[in-house]
Amino acid sequence: MKISYNWLNTYLNTGMSPQEIGEILTATGLEVESIEKVETVKGGLEGVLTGEVIELNQHPDADRLKVAKVNIGTTELLQIVCGAPNVEAGQKVLVATVGTTLFPAGEEPIKIKKSKIRGVESEGMICAEDELGIGESHDGIMVLPAETIVGQSARKYLNIEDDYIFEIGLTPNRSDAMSHIGVARDLKAYLNFHRGTSHTLNVPQSTISIPAKSELKLNITVENQTACVRYAGAIISGIKISESPDWLKNRLRSIGLKPINNAVDITNFVMHECGNPLHAFDLRVAGNAIIVRNANAGEKIITLDGVERKLHPEDLVICNSSGPMCIAGVMGGIDSGISEKTQAIFIEAACFSTQSVRKTGKRHTLNSDSSFRFERGVDPSNVIVARDRAIQLLAEICGGKLESVYDLYPTPVQHKAITVEFEKCRAICGKNIPNDQIISILTQLEFHIQKSDQQTVTLEVPAYRYDVIRSADIYEEVLRIYGFNNIDLPQKLNSSITYSSKPDQETIANLISDLLVSSGYFEIMNNSLSSSEKIEKSKSNYLSIADAVKVLNPLSNELNILRQSMIEGGLSVIEFNQNRQNPDLKLFELGKVYRLHEGGYIESKKLAIFLTGKRYSETWTSPNQKSTYFAIKATALKIMERLGIIQNLKEDIKQNIALEDGVRYTFNQNPICEIGWIDSKLLKENGIKQQVFYAEFDWENLMKAVAKSKTEFKVIPKTQFVRRDFSLLLDEKVSFESIKKTAQNSTKKILKEVGLFDVYEGKNLAPGKKSYAISFTFQDDEKTLQDDQVDKMMSLIREKLESELGAELR
Repeated sequence: MKISYNWLNTYLNTGMSPQEIGEILTATGLEVESIEKVETVKGGLEGVLTGEVIELNQHPDADRLKVAKVNIGTTELLQIVCGAPNVEAGQKVLVATVGTTLFPAGEEPIKIKKSKIRGVESEGMICAEDELGIGESHDGIMVLPAETIVGQSARKYLNIEDDYIFEIGLTPNRSDAMSHIGVARDLKAYLNFHRGTSHTLNVPQSTISIPAKSELKLNITVENQTACVRYAGAIISGIKISESPDWLKNRLRSIGLKPINNAVDITNFVMHECGNPLHAFDLRVAGNAIIVRNANAGEKIITLDGVERKLHPEDLVICNSSGPMCIAGVMGGIDSGISEKTQAIFIEAACFSTQSVRKTGKRHTLNSDSSFRFERGVDPSNVIVARDRAIQLLAEICGGKLESVYDLYPTPVQHKAITVEFEKCRAICGKNIPNDQIISILTQLEFHIQKSDQQTVTLEVPAYRYDVIRSADIYEEVLRIYGFNNIDLPQKLNSSITYSSKPDQETIANLISDLLVSSGYFEIMNNSLSSSEKIEKSKSNYLSIADAVKVLNPLSNELNILRQSMIEGGLSVIEFNQNRQNPDLKLFELGKVYRLHEGGYIESKKLAIFLTGKRYSETWTSPNQKSTYFAIKATALKIMERLGIIQNLKEDIKQNIALEDGVRYTFNQNPICEIGWIDSKLLKENGIKQQVFYAEFDWENLMKAVAKSKTEFKVIPKTQFVRRDFSLLLDEKVSFESIKKTAQNSTKKILKEVGLFDVYEGKNLAPGKKSYAISFTFQDDEKTLQDDQVDKMMSLIREKLESELGAELR
């Protein structure tokens, strides 16, 4: 939120520098993120002077150019070549002298140089509005009133002033500080308490005279009094739409707003002054009736941004007898706004519920200065103050005449009363703040003291303090004005011993992360929010909209459910990188997924690993190999081996329907990990053109397995190991894992390792057959093995493989 230093000084002139004020505001909880010096007009019009065209002649070599002699208050006249169609002798104009830099709106800066134009020397430039950056008109040069003094700076003539802008990182609870007066209120409280000053806010008092009779009247009906807490307004006739005065334009430009016309500028000015949004309707469009109601099904409106929007039945709209004119608290309609032909307006000052405006804004992805304020809470008691301030300015600036006023406030908001214990306040603040200082702070913040004694004080909370609802909020108010920096640091540090369950999940996560990073993987972090629309459009059925956990108040329709799978985020990262010529990826992510299940919620943690593209980085020494299923399987097995659980795992058929094929590993029948490659249809939906291999660990089951595993230390055997090999002919459906289990069941004691070192399928083999080359490693820890012992073991293994798996020795 932007706050102007000059503007702030009109309500509380402290004489302090912007830097000092910034430090105080930050200390009170209004964190000043930056202080920026700004010029109302870029460049400050330095080098631009008022002048008078003394003489005007036709250019000798150009029909559309004229040669002017211009007096800028110096001893010699300037000769300037000008192409403006409206330039005439005797005019008072603005002249950019040689050396001046102009900053036209939306264009590159212009450096004024002494030059020749079609053979005639030109010593400056007679300027139009857009060339000076103070308007958009380029119909001709800017002609000043005849009484303008020649030779004065344009900066002084146009009342151009420098300003400092505070960029405040406003927290959502501080709706009371969404205006210059609100910020001034905190500043006043701090100065009066800490420096003993007696500052008061110089808030404009608007007194209006309501006419006894008027022919211009409206019938106003509020059908939804829950969404519209208070609806007030006034009819102003005799409006003359024109450009705003300089002071008003300067105020708006300083906080980044573009002046439009006097009536619209007044509504924006009052909103940033008081914090209450206003809206001005052309009375011709409003007609004789205004209805505040929920939109009907199928109703549409074209908003000020030119977009036609289909309204939702829960959207609150401001209507005339024909239909919606405005989305309440969010944005006006394109047909109901102020134009140059407007002569009478209805000025709306209302208080709409925070929930209604927030939901409507998110539903239509609309954000405006009005919705920003209504979403955080607007003071209903300040509605009339804002309305009357606008009436006053419309009369002064636009020549308007008040015809009638309206105020529908069926259920006035009751002020909250909170009782505070002094001792508890001191205990929570950590400082022995005297009772009188606590009361002084609260009084400066405009809390009304109802009663007090030595133990407690009962306060009436101002209506604009939506965030103050309990005694703890009062303690916070005391502390932020007293000063967090004034709280003494404790002289001793207390700590307590905590016991954590084993294994330490953070330690395990770091261990796995280090292992993956050392293998060339990069960690990714995706949003845990996803889109229901994406699931509905998907032809893959690995996600179900019925199982989705929906967000009650989503930031947008693209982030309206919690993710059900780690795959969707990983694929989006792969697609993003693939489209930027980075297709070779090794990625992992540790995060949570969420599902509905039997009326409840399931939140589970997952470790996801993605592998795609080439296996090695492209160099002249590296083989040009694509990543394979076995590469990611090796990575997953390496993790389980490092955690000491690989010996107790069982291999099973994959269950994840997002995988075309793969395996699953279980521990005590609990799934630990699934490994495979992602369905090609799913890849196509996500715009991925290459195979993606995937491994997913169930974190909770993995931790249970680690907790039950035991690391045993053994003495290194002094005996030698013996290796023997078999070349087996098998059915293509027989897996290496089944061979390994069969061999281990045959002789568990001295068979230490079973390995696969060659696989062959194709020529010279019968259809449906494959050849495996298997190694067997034997070792007896107590004695050296003899050949006959090993031969006996190999014969036993061969018999088991033949009988159980149909294997044949080649």
